[in-house]
Amino acid sequence: MIDKIAGNQACTLYEIEPSKKDQLRRIMVSTPETRAICNDPFVVGVRYTRMLQKACSSVLQGLSTNGFFASSEEETIVFTILRGGLNFGLREALADAFGWNTHGMSFISAQRARASHDAEAWHIVESDYKKVYVPRYSTAVLGDVVATGTSLQHALEALVDAVENQGAQLRHILFFTIGGPRSEEIMRNMDSVCQSKFKAYEGSILVYVEGRFAVPEIDSPLSIRVTGTDLVRRDALLTPEFIEAQYAQPSYPIERCAIYDAGSRAFWLPEYFSDIDQYWRHTLSLTSHGVTFRDLLEERFPTLDPDRFGPVDLVHVCEQQLDKIR
Repeated sequence: MIDKIAGNQACTLYEIEPSKKDQLRRIMVSTPETRAICNDPFVVGVRYTRMLQKACSSVLQGLSTNGFFASSEEETIVFTILRGGLNFGLREALADAFGWNTHGMSFISAQRARASHDAEAWHIVESDYKKVYVPRYSTAVLGDVVATGTSLQHALEALVDAVENQGAQLRHILFFTIGGPRSEEIMRNMDSVCQSKFKAYEGSILVYVEGRFAVPEIDSPLSIRVTGTDLVRRDALLTPEFIEAQYAQPSYPIERCAIYDAGSRAFWLPEYFSDIDQYWRHTLSLTSHGVTFRDLLEERFPTLDPDRFGPVDLVHVCEQQLDKIR
C-alpha cells in the first residue's frame, strides 16, 4: 500500500497509493526524532517540541527535493491550530529547511469536547481566538494531532472562509499529522471544496508522521482504550522503520497511545504524567489476572514477533515505567 519515494538518515518518505478520485497526495514519513516521540512517552516538554520541529524540517526538505513542495516564502502561511499545532514548530521548521525569514503565521483556537448527550460525539467548545492573514496566492502549512478530526474540520473551514473573504486564492494545503484515517477523509472533502472555490487551487498533501494510526471504538478488542482519543498500533498502516523500532524496548508496542495528549505533553506535564501513570497502573492490575506481555502484545500489536523480545516480565515493564514517572 506504500511506495518508498526517498530516504536518508534524516528522513524517509513513502507515498500511499494515489487515488484517482481527488488531488490529495498522502505521504508517510519516518525520522529518528518522530520514532522516539511516538515510542517513548518520556520525550516531553521543550525536548519534544524541538525534536518534532527538527523532524518537520527534514520532511520539508525531503518533500521539496522530491517535487512535492514548491511554494515560495512570500506565498507560504503557517496556519496554527491552538494549541496542538504549536507542537510541530512549522514556522521555525520552514526557516531551518529553506533559510526563510518573512513567511507569515496565522492562528485559530479549536478546543474540542465530548458532547454531553453522546459520549462518542465531539464538538468545538473554544474557538474565540482567530487571527488569520493570507497572501494574495497562498500555500497553507499546518499540523495537528488527529483522532476524531473535530478540530481539523473546524480549522480548515475557517481557513477557507478567511481566504475567500479576503479575496485571495489558495493554491495548496500541506498538513502534517500524528493521526488516524479521519485526517484524509477531512482533507478529501476540503480538496473538493477548494477545487470549487479557488481557480488557482492545485491540490493538497497530507503527511502522516510514522503511520496512519488506528483510533479505537467502543467494540475495539483492547483491554484499555480511550475512544476518540487514542492512536493505536493495532490495525494501523505504519512505516517499516517504525515497526522495526518497536523491538528496541518491550514497552514501546504496548503503549496505550502513540502520542497521548499532545498539548499537555508539551505545555503542562503534571496533567500529562497523570495520564501515563493511570495507564501503566491499569496495565499492572491486568497482571494480577494472569495477563502476560505476550498476551498484551497480541492485543495491541499482533503482527510483531514476540520471540524477538526474549523473555519479558510484564510486571517489571510496568514498574519501570511507573518509576520513570516518579
